[in-house]
Amino acid sequence: MGLYRSTLALPGVRTLMVLVFFARVPAAAGGMVLTLQVAVGLEHGYGAAGTAGAVVTIGMAVGASFMGRLTDRFGLRLVLVITMIGEALFWGFGSQLSYGALLVAGIAGGFLTLPAMSIGRQAIAALVPPDLRRTAYSMDSVSTELSFMVGPAAAVLIATQFTPVTAMYAMAAAIVAVGTLLLVVNPAVRSEEERAADTGERVPRRVWLGPRMIAVLVIAAGAVFILAGTEVAIVAELRSTDQLAYTGIVVGVWSAVSAVGGIVYGALSRSPGQVTLMALLGLLTVPIGVASGEWWLLALALIPASALCAPTIAATGEEVARLAPAAARGEATGMQSSAFTLGAAAGAPLVGFVVDHSSPAWGFAVAGLGGVAVAAAAALLITRQRRTAPLTVPVP
Repeated sequence: MGLYRSTLALPGVRTLMVLVFFARVPAAAGGMVLTLQVAVGLEHGYGAAGTAGAVVTIGMAVGASFMGRLTDRFGLRLVLVITMIGEALFWGFGSQLSYGALLVAGIAGGFLTLPAMSIGRQAIAALVPPDLRRTAYSMDSVSTELSFMVGPAAAVLIATQFTPVTAMYAMAAAIVAVGTLLLVVNPAVRSEEERAADTGERVPRRVWLGPRMIAVLVIAAGAVFILAGTEVAIVAELRSTDQLAYTGIVVGVWSAVSAVGGIVYGALSRSPGQVTLMALLGLLTVPIGVASGEWWLLALALIPASALCAPTIAATGEEVARLAPAAARGEATGMQSSAFTLGAAAGAPLVGFVVDHSSPAWGFAVAGLGGVAVAAAAALLITRQRRTAPLTVPVP
């Protein structure tokens, strides 16, 4: 565990890890709160709730990259003030809106989402030297897993013990709380050396957004595509066998094994490439549906694939930090967040459609095959980069 001790001993890293965990809990709870408000509070059903979630997702996908660019140009604090106020207004007043008005507001609310998911990745690149970034991004990935275990559960608890409207207000209060905390701490998004070397010139996007970076973003989207699709397939499988009450246990095992996989990955001095991780994650997801009938069989079948979830996510963060120049790091991590969002937006409905028209086993298969296709596409992009790279090297 020497790598973890060395990473946590770096100035600011321990504080950052604790901070981003709490900052991401409201972000993790948001989807559940919106679903409960639309489906239960407004009594519009789960289809309408899915539509509202899709609208907010579109806003988030567009806003993440834009807010990243603002961070690069004007610093983190301005972005925190804008997004904290904007998102808090959405959750605070959204509880009083009709369904149609909530859809319209959802676009702005998603666009102005507090960038809690990307701040940690930016700060890690600034605080941690390259030789320890795999460990740091693995810790960040595990922290995200824990946030998604706590956030939705807290949302359900508040909404069921009180009302969905109360959960909306709680979201607004939580956004203000974590936004204020981030403002006070103001995590560094560039190292002292990077700030000293900054000339104020913008780095053209074409310089760093090449085939290799696009491959990283594709893999980021593909990994979350698998996760979102697997989640839908798990629920469908347990419902089909009348074991829905065991969903929490199965998902808990899934998340816990992913966290353990992330910890192991962070301790490795050498690891498989991101394409290999993506391909293995997809291949190991395909046969999960074969283990049907008993909830504990399903939990066991999830273990091989779930052990690669956090490592695959961590690998994309490590690559983005390596490929993006410091002056464009905010935009690059914003694009990564957008990729995660789009992957989730595609995985859940597609696998849901497949499950509705076939069986939960096919849902797992489609999620896994989608990941394999993503790995193949990323490999082609990286190969293209290698073939064209010699042409771009100046001749002495």
